[in-house]
Amino acid sequence: MGVAGQGMSALAQYLQGLGKEVSGSDRYFSSGAAEDIKRQLEQEGIRCYPQNGEGLTEQTDLVVISTAVEESVPELVFAREKGIPVLRRSELLALIAKSKKTIAVGGTSGKSTTSAMIFDILDAAGLDPSIISGAGLTRLIQEGKIGNARVGKGEWLIIEADESDGSIVLYEPEIGVLLNVDKDHKDLDQLMDIFTKFRGNTRGKFIVNRSHPLAMQLSEDARFDFSTDSDRRSGYRSSGFRQDGLKISFEINGVPFMLNTLGQHSMENALAAVAVCAQCGVELSVASRALAGYEGIYRRHQVLGQKNGIWIIDDYAHNPVKCAASIRACQPLTSKVVAWFQPHGYGPTKFLRTDFAEELSKALRPEDEIWMSEIFYAGGTATKDISSADLIQDLKEKGCCAFFVENRNDFASAVRSHLSPGTVLLLMGARDPGLADFAQQVWNTIS
Repeated sequence: MGVAGQGMSALAQYLQGLGKEVSGSDRYFSSGAAEDIKRQLEQEGIRCYPQNGEGLTEQTDLVVISTAVEESVPELVFAREKGIPVLRRSELLALIAKSKKTIAVGGTSGKSTTSAMIFDILDAAGLDPSIISGAGLTRLIQEGKIGNARVGKGEWLIIEADESDGSIVLYEPEIGVLLNVDKDHKDLDQLMDIFTKFRGNTRGKFIVNRSHPLAMQLSEDARFDFSTDSDRRSGYRSSGFRQDGLKISFEINGVPFMLNTLGQHSMENALAAVAVCAQCGVELSVASRALAGYEGIYRRHQVLGQKNGIWIIDDYAHNPVKCAASIRACQPLTSKVVAWFQPHGYGPTKFLRTDFAEELSKALRPEDEIWMSEIFYAGGTATKDISSADLIQDLKEKGCCAFFVENRNDFASAVRSHLSPGTVLLLMGARDPGLADFAQQVWNTIS
């Protein structure tokens, strides 16, 4: 249930790849908002239904629900009445993880990208890994798939360990990775408690980013850790970062790396992936060759192209630190970045309001602009006591060039006069399955 979501669709595909009989439902199927996902799932043999109860029978062995599914949904009511076992997404993923040697990637930013990089490196090394990811890998999408899951024949499984719902504490990986700790869905004290439990549950090596102060506090053995600064205790260190257009280059322990992507945060993700794969027996030279062909993941600084001299880039950034990093990654390309952002969830937006104003105001240059449309609402119970307009007002008070356009469908026409050849137009947002179509709409409209 909720099979159109990234996490749920990945589980569905993985189980189908193991030979299970899988079907799924989603509220978006009733409105036609996720037709591409439905088509791709059905191509894999996963039957799809609207979330009205017709997808369940008394022969159903197991129901798996996402956190967005409420107890009042007809299918869940049916499952409870008939005594059909119900598991949450994270509980099922924990069971799957126990069936393989698992690499669990944790942290508040970069999990999907780092997971994809680990997958590419292990695959290039001939280890034929499996992956269950929160985003589609471009190389798998090009095969006509959603791209966020694959069943390999090797012993390694790569998963994202999500801290937002606390499910990270369910996993007992062979290798645990902590990329960073920044305020997102929870306060820092809560996050540190969760990540400490994650470390305690890791059965083998626990690898942390020693260039991130909070993550470094959880280091167990610096020889396995990584760092983007001069911490010589780290086993894996990067240096010499350069960004030339849409490419970055750097060295890890003296071995040169080049990737077709943007930003220092991408170097940090690559460094984490290399440190992990080294513990799987992969040499740095093999990792370098693999990442040279890295094609990225869906909606992570995905370059839609250049039109009339304007670069258009689509990104999944959705918390204050991620949005700031996304903007900074685009700045070397141009003297002016025009960023659009759609926050998701009234509760999370209110929780992070001060942080958005602080992080974005530090990232934006005087000539840069930030635009926002109204908060994405996925349904359910929520107190709508905040607006994107409030965030825009906060940013204006800090001296930023900030604009509110309530309906995102009005954005392309409103922003047109603010764009000129050489400008980068950066689109940011998460959770909303219509964001990819919106990006395409902007691409088609901008002239």
